[in-house]
Amino acid sequence: MRTRRAGARRSRPRLGLIVLLFVRSSRVQRKRAILTIAAIAWGSVSLLLLLAFGEGMKRQLETARAGMGENLAIFWPGETGLPFKGLPAGRPVRPRIDDIALIRERVPMLDAAVGELTNYRVGFTNGRKTVNSRLTGANFEYGAIRNHIARAGGRFLNREDEELKRRVIFLGDELAADLYDKADPVGRVLLVNNLPYTVIGVMTKKMQMGMYGGPDGGHGVIPITAYKAQFGDDKLHNIVLKTRRPEEMSEAIFEVKRVLGARYGFDPEDERAFGVWDTVKSSATMVNILLGIQIFLGVIGGLTLMIGGVGVANIMYAVVKERTREIGVKMALGAKRRWIIMPFVLEAIVYTFIGGALGIIIANLIVAATSFIPIENNKVMSFLGRPTLSPQIGIITSLILGVIGLLAGYFPARRAASVDPAATLRYE
Repeated sequence: MRTRRAGARRSRPRLGLIVLLFVRSSRVQRKRAILTIAAIAWGSVSLLLLLAFGEGMKRQLETARAGMGENLAIFWPGETGLPFKGLPAGRPVRPRIDDIALIRERVPMLDAAVGELTNYRVGFTNGRKTVNSRLTGANFEYGAIRNHIARAGGRFLNREDEELKRRVIFLGDELAADLYDKADPVGRVLLVNNLPYTVIGVMTKKMQMGMYGGPDGGHGVIPITAYKAQFGDDKLHNIVLKTRRPEEMSEAIFEVKRVLGARYGFDPEDERAFGVWDTVKSSATMVNILLGIQIFLGVIGGLTLMIGGVGVANIMYAVVKERTREIGVKMALGAKRRWIIMPFVLEAIVYTFIGGALGIIIANLIVAATSFIPIENNKVMSFLGRPTLSPQIGIITSLILGVIGLLAGYFPARRAASVDPAATLRYE
């Protein structure tokens, strides 16, 4: 017990001696310490800003990708590419509106299935103003799975609109602006190819990166039953599927092909019968691309910070060289190896973390300042998004700073502790 207490008493003075040696050396090297801290701060700012821009772009692109909807697959009718049960290849496959109910019944892993009918040259007339744009006839679930969110005071199509073939229309925000400028069109009558429709809602402006047929902001949506009644067309131009979980998409696509193949006579393995866009696969590819971009930006920032770490190591080597005689005297008087090493390591770590703290503060101020820059009307900035500092970025930066500080101090300190005391006394 006495031995342990005596050891504890000896350890406290040794720790205090190490701190005292560090404080004295840092006072002598004040100007050099300031330059070292500035280099680390600059490297930290570079790393943090690059990672912040990468994180902001990632979040913005993920928002844009989700604008069309998540866990979706889009089917386009095609022509058979394989003979099937005596039927030749080259036959067109044209599913109809009634097939949507069959798909919902036979494919249980689907969260939703909707059909689309599209006309790209429809005249929308408000008073004396006519705009030619795209009209979509769809099932009422279309709004939920395709992120058609109505502005306050309006709504999307509902079940009764579809069942009763109501002449109601939901407008994209860009089409509404073309027709009504800044006025609220909800409740007004709009002529669609000279037939009156009541506007029931306007879509909230959204970012949309994935699309087919054009941006959602430029089209109008009416019940699929009203579309059939007006245009006499019931052959679907698209089928949109949504699964509950992304991992179910591949199976759902095959099951839909199997169900429609039994009705229209084609092999479910025939890839030409339907063109399919599996957004789950494309989303996974995008996630990997964004991760690669973030890693690339992090590597560039890390190299910049590493240059500052090399500067710290060079300064510590210079300090060791200048204090060689002093180190030799200390060792000749009985200084332990760790008493020589620890002040240098502590000095390098303190400089690194002071510079890192300054860099973090400056980077946060810069990122906060970017929040005052309007990006809504700037296409480039709206694509890149706002720089964002996440907790993960802070952890990564702290780890890099800790490693750089430790390495920058350890190797010069090891060299200092390995000198021959007798030789150093003759060193000039």
